[in-house]
Amino acid sequence: MKKEEILAKLQSGELSVEQASQLLTDTAPKRGQLYCKVSEKGAISVYGLQRMPVTLYVEQWTRLLDFADDLKSFMKENDSKLKRKEGAAAE
Repeated sequence: MKKEEILAKLQSGELSVEQASQLLTDTAPKRGQLYCKVSEKGAISVYGLQRMPVTLYVEQWTRLLDFADDLKSFMKENDSKLKRKEGAAAE
């Protein structure tokens, strides 16, 4: 259930404040979990990678995603030179 739905049910009296609070807590993104939002300017912001979101327009995300196989190959070829952030989850 989305935040807006939970709040609407709270407003209509279908949920108590405690129930709504629990549902909002359960649906909130967990630390390090990736999630997206549409920015005020209509771009896509990805949260959870770093402290600040990574924000690109649709065309930029499309180009980046089309480049994913090349990026993966580059990472594999240069693995010994690449550093990893401590505590980062391996994929």
